[in-house]
Amino acid sequence: MRYPLTSSSWDEREIHAIREVVDSGQFTMSENVRLYEERFADYFGSRYAVMVNSGSSANSLAIATLVYHSKSQLRPGDEVIVPAVSWGTTYFPLQQYGLHLKFVDISLDTLNLDCNTLESAVGHKTRAVFPVNLLGAPNEYDRLSAFCDNHGLILLEDNCESMGAKYNGQFTGTFGFIGTFSTFFSHHISTIEGGVLVTDDEEVCHIAKSLRAHGWTRELPEKNVVFDKDGDPFNDLFRFVLPGYNLRPMEISAAVGIHQLEKLDSIVSMRRKNAAIFQELFGELDYVSIQKPVGESSWFGFALILKGGLAGQRVPVMEALTSAGIECRPIVAGNIMKHPVIKYFDYTVHGELVNADTIHTEGFFVGNHHYDLTDNLRYFRTTLDQFAEKKSS
Repeated sequence: MRYPLTSSSWDEREIHAIREVVDSGQFTMSENVRLYEERFADYFGSRYAVMVNSGSSANSLAIATLVYHSKSQLRPGDEVIVPAVSWGTTYFPLQQYGLHLKFVDISLDTLNLDCNTLESAVGHKTRAVFPVNLLGAPNEYDRLSAFCDNHGLILLEDNCESMGAKYNGQFTGTFGFIGTFSTFFSHHISTIEGGVLVTDDEEVCHIAKSLRAHGWTRELPEKNVVFDKDGDPFNDLFRFVLPGYNLRPMEISAAVGIHQLEKLDSIVSMRRKNAAIFQELFGELDYVSIQKPVGESSWFGFALILKGGLAGQRVPVMEALTSAGIECRPIVAGNIMKHPVIKYFDYTVHGELVNADTIHTEGFFVGNHHYDLTDNLRYFRTTLDQFAEKKSS
């Protein structure tokens, strides 16, 4: 590929960390996971971090935790406002716990939830808002936080694509009651597979740690908000108190994550430098529009929306790019309403999803990396220009 979608940011440090875990013989969740959680929480300024085996699992755990929370609780039939454009596993935990999804449109500039829809979307059953920071771009958290405070709603964050992004100087993923992160291979840092839930709420942390591993009390402190231990080691290791999962991460993933986290500043810095070149090359074209983030994006990738002479041409555009060795993907799942899985949801649509439909038919994105993409982006621009010229002639 002349311009790949993803690349590894590993070096000998990550390989050495894996060897150390292999040599130790301790592969399941242990000291490396605990250390990674501690450093992750410190880095992002959260009180607690809970590592799991994927960002999708972090979303599942976030919703499950609220089902069993003593105060900020979600019950079947409660309504959650969500943007119509995201990855499927933003929505699936809501469906799986019997919650009602209310889909709202997105902004064509930020590609995030359109805050102008919120006041008319909220209803008497609305209990939470679950925005997604799409492709590295922050939501408007001053407006979102004020809206949730005014209506007594729980603010959650799917930050799986936006590690390192900031809004008003604060990391995304830390504005809500719970925030989720992904460390899958193609994301800002990679632990092979992996995800993290962050929160400042002790009860969320304790419930999440119990649910993560079978719903038992093993990883909880002696006194906790789920079920206190009684001092009998046999019982304390094998007492099941919540209907949990097995979402445990591996020691190898955590050991790699410790080193990856040390690189995050430089990774995000390079991605932002690449973004400046992308904006310069693609910001004023008449055949595409690009994502225009608010705040400080961490630029997961570079999203484009075909318009003008290239509107309706996504299939041949993708074919031309692929033939030229440029990898591209849909903007996450596009409009989730266009996917057959929607038949299983309990949902309503607020207003019309005009922008989500546009993303679904005209949108795509290319990769961003931790190294200089100047030549790749110029090649990408030349390839698109050539296609556009051909179509207009």
